[in-house]
Amino acid sequence: MLHIFATNRHFLDNSRYILFAYMLINDTLQLLSSVILFLLVMCLVTFPTVYCVPLLLLSTSTFMNTTLILATMSLERYVAIIYPLQRPAAWRSDRIWIIILSIWFLSFIFPVIEYSIGERDPAVDILSTPVLCKPIYINSSTIQPLFQAAVNILFFAVVSVVILFTYIQILLKTRKMRQDKVSASKAKHTVLLHGFQLLLCMLAFTLPITESIMAPHVSWPPEDIAFFNYFCFILIPRFLSPLIYGFRDQTLRDCLGRTFICCSNKANPV
Repeated sequence: MLHIFATNRHFLDNSRYILFAYMLINDTLQLLSSVILFLLVMCLVTFPTVYCVPLLLLSTSTFMNTTLILATMSLERYVAIIYPLQRPAAWRSDRIWIIILSIWFLSFIFPVIEYSIGERDPAVDILSTPVLCKPIYINSSTIQPLFQAAVNILFFAVVSVVILFTYIQILLKTRKMRQDKVSASKAKHTVLLHGFQLLLCMLAFTLPITESIMAPHVSWPPEDIAFFNYFCFILIPRFLSPLIYGFRDQTLRDCLGRTFICCSNKANPV
């Protein structure tokens, strides 16, 4: 999909496609960082904190970034329906980068605070002492998990309210419109899809619950349970979310079809 956006420049004239491409890049970074962290923990690889913290910051900020992107994409559909002729300047394709930078700032500042609060272990030198790259080993303060839980609840609550608000507003606008009801109906279904994508993201919060349920009922080693949950509740939802959105869009679907046909012709020349 990123290859399609790079080779079809007309997508960059549409704010919706720019936000979707941004979501693809964000989810790619999130998967890359989380897979690296997961493998390092499973293999019990230790290294100094100074190298671990950037990976944790990237993984946490991109995870939170996804929810904000979904809210932004829902608002973009709302703006497109409510202001079809004269969009606010920030929502035009040449200004959407301002909103994207704001999203990055919000999603990055909270993880920085999260890993900064609490007291440090004086025996741990961030430049030389090797540690396992997990949040609990970087910051063992009792405030840290409470702060993380509060921020996650806040983010998902705000995004849920935004998606619900945009859906209701588009629904009311659809009933009043006498023309172009097709576009309004598509926008309504798109916002519903963002709600489904948000539910896929929320599956990550079920990890502690599923691990505690599975542990007494299966004879798997703890690392196998951790891998099963990671695969089912983090990797698969991250894979499905952009795939469903991309294949639902007619323009993207046509481009994907042409791309696969071209690749097939190159692989099997007549």
